[in-house]
Amino acid sequence: MNIYDETEGFYRRFSGEKTVYGRSAEGRPLFAMFIGKHEFPVGISQYAIHGREWVTALLALFHARRGVCRGGVWVLPLTNPDGALLSQTGLCSLSSQKREFALRCNGGSYDFSLWKANAEGVDLNVNFDARWGTGVKNVFAPAPENYVGNEPLCAPESRALWCFTEEIKPNFTVSWHTKGEEIFWRFGQSPREAARDRRLASLLSRATGYPLGEAAGSAGGYKDMCICARGIPSFTVECGREELPHPLGEGQAGEIIEKCGEALCAFTEGY
Repeated sequence: MNIYDETEGFYRRFSGEKTVYGRSAEGRPLFAMFIGKHEFPVGISQYAIHGREWVTALLALFHARRGVCRGGVWVLPLTNPDGALLSQTGLCSLSSQKREFALRCNGGSYDFSLWKANAEGVDLNVNFDARWGTGVKNVFAPAPENYVGNEPLCAPESRALWCFTEEIKPNFTVSWHTKGEEIFWRFGQSPREAARDRRLASLLSRATGYPLGEAAGSAGGYKDMCICARGIPSFTVECGREELPHPLGEGQAGEIIEKCGEALCAFTEGY
């Protein structure tokens, strides 16, 4: 079973509060499920914004089953379903009109396993309005990774995620990526906000065993815009050992869940 079908099946069976908060470039629904209570703190936890990092959606399903210890969390298990399917299953996952375009973006290669972008060649995690287009790895034409888009939030997936964020007004956000076993938490906060956010990042660090780090030279991420535009603590957790090759698959999911499965519960408990 591919990751989209597994996620959709879980969503359909999920008996709690849930919603479709948008649609992907290929028209696939973007799922959100609420765990816990609508009491402080309420956050957003999103996964698989990069196609090749689809294994984090399996962590999302574990988190949705596990629940939280305090407050509540909206779990968004597959932020980039088109990219995840393209990485996992190849061109057959795309509509016929997008296949030639994707093949050109991929340099003519039929191997899409390392694809990070959405179906339009936009890297969603550099498409947010937070120093947009200034990242050291940014590119300015459709590509498997690092293309910022023609303007902030031009991709339907990033736009839907931001609209949902504005609607929910979360107290925090956590984004789950692969790989490197590190937690990023800074993006130009004031000293007071930095002290707050470092304390909260340390909760994630203790729960996962991952050290805190800084993503020098990055910009335009979801975490970054949450910090800049909403002034809330926002974190990126890189799951999976650095020495493992992309894309991490189901064989690595058990180790990731072992290290990160209790992280949301522990984080909310100590918030």
